[in-house]
Amino acid sequence: QVQLVESGGGSVQAGGSLRLSCAASGTTSSYYAMGWFRQASGKERAFVSRTSRMGSNTYYADSVQGRFTISRDNAKNTVYLQINSLQPEDTAVYYCAADRRPIYSTQSYSYDYWGQGTQVTVSS
Repeated sequence: QVQLVESGGGSVQAGGSLRLSCAASGTTSSYYAMGWFRQASGKERAFVSRTSRMGSNTYYADSVQGRFTISRDNAKNTVYLQINSLQPEDTAVYYCAADRRPIYSTQSYSYDYWGQGTQVTVSS
């Protein structure tokens, strides 16, 4: 069974940076495309970023393009999300997810496995 565990969240001031990690176990992460989503209080879960199985293709939501960078280290079964220039509107629980299918998707229902989430709080 695939398990995903996020870490690296925290409380930062606007303009700060964080690096989120998502460690996969119970599988070889290169079998999956990996995505990051976030859910702010009272809002629906929203797509943030995705990387293909080998990391050769990456995708971003318009709202984070240029500030967030997704990467992966398949040798460590870990996916990362570098978040720079954080703004209060980035405050949310961030989730990583694994997708068995290689077709690009921003829809949460396309992803097969989810982590428990890590809280990111940005103060102004």
